[in-house]
Amino acid sequence: MKFKNLRALIVTVSNNQDAYGIVTHTDVVNKVVAYGKDSANMRVYEIMTKPCIVINPDLGVEYIARLFTLTGVRIAPVIQEDLLGIVSEADILYKGDFLENPKVPLLRRELDKAIENAIAIAQTKGATSTECIDAWALVEDLEAETTYQEGAKSPDTTPFQQFCLDNPEILQVRHNQAEPAIV
Repeated sequence: MKFKNLRALIVTVSNNQDAYGIVTHTDVVNKVVAYGKDSANMRVYEIMTKPCIVINPDLGVEYIARLFTLTGVRIAPVIQEDLLGIVSEADILYKGDFLENPKVPLLRRELDKAIENAIAIAQTKGATSTECIDAWALVEDLEAETTYQEGAKSPDTTPFQQFCLDNPEILQVRHNQAEPAIV
C-alpha cells in the first residue's frame, strides 16, 4: 500500500456466500504500526474489516456522504455483482461540485418549478386529470426530498395540501387510482 500510494485494498469474495472485506491505511496504522507488529508476519485477515460497507453505484453522492458520516467510514468499495471501484471522502470532496452547487437550492428551484407546472396543468386540463395528479405526485416527491436534505421538519401545510383544500375532488380521484381492481 505504501509503495503504490494506496489508501485501501478490497478483499474479494471467495464464493457467493462470502462478503467483501477492506484493509485501509488506518487499519495498518492502528493495528500494525501502533503496536510495533512486524508487517511481514501479519496476514490481511488479521487486520481487515469484513464484512465491509459496500456502495451501490446507483446511490446519489449525498447519500454516500451521509452514510460515511453516520458510520465513520471514509472509503468503501462500489459493488454491483462485481467490484466496480472505490469511493472515498476525498473523491466526494475533490471530484464533485457539491460545495459550489449544493443540492438543496437546486431542489428548491425544481420544487418551485414543479409547483408552478402542477398549478398550470390543473388550470388547463383540470384538477382531476391524470396529468395533474402526476404533476402533484412529483411535487410531493420533491417536497419530501427537499425536507429530508434540509433536515427540517415538514411544513404545517404543503402546497399540495393547500391545493387539495381548494380542489378536494383530487383526493377522491387519486384514491380511486390507487385502489387495486377487484377481479
